[in-house]
Amino acid sequence: MKTNQGDTLTINSPKYIDTIKYFKKVYFRIEMSYNIDRKVNKGRCGMELKQDIYREIKSNNNIITTSKVLEMGYSKTMLTKYVKEGILERVRQGVYILPGEVEDDMYTLMLSSKNIVFSHETALYLNGLSERTPFVHSITIPSNSSVPKTIAGECICFYIKRELYEIGMIEKRTTFGNLVCCYNGERTICDILRSRSRMDEETVISAMKNYAEFKDRDLNKLFSYAKQFQVDKIARKYLGVLL
Repeated sequence: MKTNQGDTLTINSPKYIDTIKYFKKVYFRIEMSYNIDRKVNKGRCGMELKQDIYREIKSNNNIITTSKVLEMGYSKTMLTKYVKEGILERVRQGVYILPGEVEDDMYTLMLSSKNIVFSHETALYLNGLSERTPFVHSITIPSNSSVPKTIAGECICFYIKRELYEIGMIEKRTTFGNLVCCYNGERTICDILRSRSRMDEETVISAMKNYAEFKDRDLNKLFSYAKQFQVDKIARKYLGVLL
């Protein structure tokens, strides 16, 4: 065997041995990767995950919904069998992940209901106005709609008139990189002030301090929102001291 430089490699030469070791490592990695995929794709009784479903799951950060599976032409019964076989895990109604993967709870919550917008303390975190990850997520939904009981039981729910629901609605990425709906910083401050009787004083003061130091704050937008939510006087009171 000859190298690119024209050196002859004998069976016992160090270069030959190193070359063999290198190719063995490459082969081992490929084999391990294949075996891991086969383990994920195959259930306890030999049932295999459809390849197009697997590709869809991998392209969506290891998550798939019932509606997506139905859109692809498959049935709910097949999903039930996948869960029974241990091929998929059901993390909440209509949402499934690959076994062993960490759930992005914000993203799976949003996939469970189109009415969810993350607000208050959760929106503070998503907008960089708080470093504390909420143990319980806060969501806002229109007063003329509802969310599943399972979601209502695990979240702090706020209801708002439909005409105020979409004000300040944006998208932010979770720590897992998934896009979720939440309110921008200005709307979130208005929500915090509007719901201050339901929140501890430390959270309210901390939110106002962080917003006062926020480099991307927009005071014109804040006071425009504050008028609509009838918290302009209290907003001016806080910010008059902080700015």
